[in-house]
Amino acid sequence: MIKYLGSKRTLIPALTLLGQASGAKTALDLFTGTTRVAQAFKKLGMTVTASDVASYSECFGKTWIELDSTEVDHAKLEEAIAELNALPGEAGYFTEKFCIEARYFQPKNGEKVDAMRRHIELEYRDSWLYYPLLTSLILAADRVDSTTGVQMAFLKGWASRSANDLALRDPELLPGKGFSVRGDALEIAKDLPHVDLAYLDPPYNQHRYFSNYHIWESLVRWDKPDTYGIANKRLDARDAEMKSPFNSKKTMAKALTSLVSDLNCDTMMLSYNNESWLSREELLDLAATRGHVEILDFDFKRYVGSQIGVFNKAGERVGIPGAKRNIEHVVIAGEKATVKKMVNSIK
Repeated sequence: MIKYLGSKRTLIPALTLLGQASGAKTALDLFTGTTRVAQAFKKLGMTVTASDVASYSECFGKTWIELDSTEVDHAKLEEAIAELNALPGEAGYFTEKFCIEARYFQPKNGEKVDAMRRHIELEYRDSWLYYPLLTSLILAADRVDSTTGVQMAFLKGWASRSANDLALRDPELLPGKGFSVRGDALEIAKDLPHVDLAYLDPPYNQHRYFSNYHIWESLVRWDKPDTYGIANKRLDARDAEMKSPFNSKKTMAKALTSLVSDLNCDTMMLSYNNESWLSREELLDLAATRGHVEILDFDFKRYVGSQIGVFNKAGERVGIPGAKRNIEHVVIAGEKATVKKMVNSIK
């Protein structure tokens, strides 16, 4: 799985217990990101719908949630991966933008990404292999990048892992059925089918995932956009329509209230953070519209970038390191007996 700000990796064991205790057969992961939570629910045997506005997230959903590993030809996937790994590197857009103009990857690996991505588009665009191969390529690139985990900047000196040779691996598909839906949560929530359990992990500050992971967005879209700034972000990251109401303190509360109201589910789980713009009490009040509410708190170490601080291109510190730990809130709302059973599974 890629390095991802806001990833629920450390929360997965608890969310798995909660999902199991809910008795849900169907589930929705509405801000799915890397699909970690959706995958955990799928492993429990649920039919899961994974949704996000990002193209790279849709790619992950098409790979790990929508595909059923029991119904695909694994030999063909292995052959395609071997074929791509054997391609000689050939510099193109990716190498120029993310290895030369910006130093996220060493050129030898950028050239491999360019060659592989072109081949995937030409040979596999209409095949079921398309998304698994793209997912494998993103994972491979993530293993040899030179960042702290987000693509707002790159390290002054090369990360040691960046010297490794890029190589695709089997993305390890999962058994079971599911769905991947790309769209704005506020626009699609009310039209999605009813589920037993809906999980929400909305943005909770001004940082936008579209900018934080712009390289993966461009790699999946393969639209070779114009870029700006030291980080070579997509130019369309500046567009007004790319700004979410969840990234503004003025609009976030209203957006979340509307979303919670539109959910078509029996039980809701909402992850939020003590660094967000809503207090613990406000979260409880907001969720109370869906029935009985309880809240669980989890203490976690923050991601490495926040502990290191912020540096400019010359390697000079220009920002102050943030707090080393934060509190993750999991708000559960629904029928009282179900909510109690879920909470008791953790205690």
